[in-house]
Amino acid sequence: DVIKVDAKKLNKNTYHFSVTVYHKDTGWKHYVNKWDIMGKDGTVFETRILHHPHVNEQPFTRSLSGVVIPVRVKTVIIRAHDSVHKYGGKAITLELP
Repeated sequence: DVIKVDAKKLNKNTYHFSVTVYHKDTGWKHYVNKWDIMGKDGTVFETRILHHPHVNEQPFTRSLSGVVIPVRVKTVIIRAHDSVHKYGGKAITLELP
């Protein structure tokens, strides 16, 4: 589940995101392996790859900077993906600053 998102506008259409995820990672066979920043139409603007499980660090926050989002886009959706169930946990819809 994505439980918190902070977005900071860096310039006209570039952003920095800090995303907090909670997931019951059990190890290398079942863990959150990425999160996406996407438009309401399903366009994925950027993906943050998570290279290892966070078994003993829950919830955890990771950031991604330099995310370019078209000026016309005012709202994004942040969703997490795990190695077993894929997508399906809680996503957050965020109005861009």
